[in-house]
Amino acid sequence: MALVECPVCHKRMSSKSPRCPNCDLAVNGDNESAIRIKQIKKAAQLQTHSFIALTLFIVGVVIWFWGGEVAEGKQALAGSVCFVFGFVGYLITRLRIVLNKRKN
Repeated sequence: MALVECPVCHKRMSSKSPRCPNCDLAVNGDNESAIRIKQIKKAAQLQTHSFIALTLFIVGVVIWFWGGEVAEGKQALAGSVCFVFGFVGYLITRLRIVLNKRKN
């Protein structure tokens, strides 16, 4: 008995086990479709994160310029925090999307 890596979740499992104990994948069957499904789910998750970060960025801009002039006080702080977190989050997520596409 040796420890092998599951093709989908990449966790260690027994070579004699018929199914992965972590993701319940049948090891003896066709694993290509399970691997492709995992890749699609990861890409969809990254797209969702990108959308959330972009939305936060837009909310920051709207808060900053609400009322036609540049914000002051708490409104400026809230707008700039949303703006910065949204922008940085978007950049990081886009980088993760590119790295995910290269890996596949």
